[in-house]
Amino acid sequence: MLTTLVAFLIVIGVLVFVHELGHLVAAKSVGIAVPRFSIGFGPRIAGFHWGETEYVISALPLGGYVRMAGMEDMAELEGGEELAMEPSDRDFDAKPLWARFWVISAGVLKNFLFASVVIAMVALIWGPSNNPTTRVAIAERGALSVAAAPLAATPTGAELSAVGGELVESWNDVQERLNDAGAGALTLSFVDGQEVTLQLPSSATERLQVIDHINFFAEPVIGGVETGSAADVAGIQEGDRILRAADESVNSWTEFVDIIRAHPGREGPLLVMRDGAEVALTVTPEPVQETEVSGRRIEVGRLGVLQEGVETVHREVGFGEAVRHGWDVTWGTSVTIVKLLGDLFTGDASPRSLGGPLTIGQISGETARAGVEVMLGWMALLSINLAVLNLLPIPVLDGGQLLFLGVEAVRGRPLSVEQRLRLSHVGLILVVGIMVWAITNDFLRIFGI
Repeated sequence: MLTTLVAFLIVIGVLVFVHELGHLVAAKSVGIAVPRFSIGFGPRIAGFHWGETEYVISALPLGGYVRMAGMEDMAELEGGEELAMEPSDRDFDAKPLWARFWVISAGVLKNFLFASVVIAMVALIWGPSNNPTTRVAIAERGALSVAAAPLAATPTGAELSAVGGELVESWNDVQERLNDAGAGALTLSFVDGQEVTLQLPSSATERLQVIDHINFFAEPVIGGVETGSAADVAGIQEGDRILRAADESVNSWTEFVDIIRAHPGREGPLLVMRDGAEVALTVTPEPVQETEVSGRRIEVGRLGVLQEGVETVHREVGFGEAVRHGWDVTWGTSVTIVKLLGDLFTGDASPRSLGGPLTIGQISGETARAGVEVMLGWMALLSINLAVLNLLPIPVLDGGQLLFLGVEAVRGRPLSVEQRLRLSHVGLILVVGIMVWAITNDFLRIFGI
């Protein structure tokens, strides 16, 4: 619990600092006075003055702000007291339009840059991890959608040679081809000459549902057992190779997971190979609730076991390739997030898929325990999410402020302070509503509702 809390505060603190630092540096670069830089909202907890700026930590660690001269009307929305200042040529509104565009956009640009640099740094230090297999295991064969139905003909362990006509030499190549695939026909070509053609849906969310059935092949070997879990109670041990589960033959880790998920709360036989001898066990998968992308709640079985570590190869790269890798991953992730947001607005994705601070905290704790490399990757992903979400055209977000500036550019004069404040109140209500919904989803997941 302590690890999760500390990891959450570090992740959120760093990302908010990076975002607000972008605004701060940009504001000072064009001569705008900055009386306050805050990590968090609400009452001041601690801080210090450096030059004209007061740097503070505030009570609510769910964001931050840079108070700029001429924008004192935002104090009420930011949750801090007003800092009265006389109008001057160092006010935000006194600067030319291009300068204000630069200042408002600098936060998200800093988050994109941070993500790209972190991903490049991880690649440079550890090398991009590469799963060398192209062997396939199809998940949930018994519940394939119409679009995914052709996958049922794929034998477990079949080796891919090409995806969409492009050769693949590792699972990284496979994932890249699948993620880049658009709507329409996509052909999977196998080494034995077999081909499977999918008709991918136009919805990005539905395409991901089809692609999620395509897993890499891994041996059904236990890599770890959670203390007190259903597996621990049943006597499963690290290193056990699963031979049969619920009287079904098991040939891959994916098949094992599918069988366990399909038997929540139901006692059944399990046959494992341990130290060269077959051992018969009885297991009762713990029933847990999951929310599908469509929003439908389902009950699945869970044992509490970890997969044996998958062999990965860390490829050494030079500085230039690491930088290019950082940019490619940042751009590709941004496009995926935008597509998923589009599906949320059109109803193709369920609002139940939104996660709030509890989800972020949980994942932050898990990545912290997994190691520095994994935690840095999570921070980069979250930084991209923060940047994209901040660009939404909602007043109080950066995207809303850019929208105000766009209106000013078209009409030749800015919106009045009163108009901006009224629209910002509406935006605040929207943002709070989204946050409440996300936190509600967090609690629903915790209580299995």
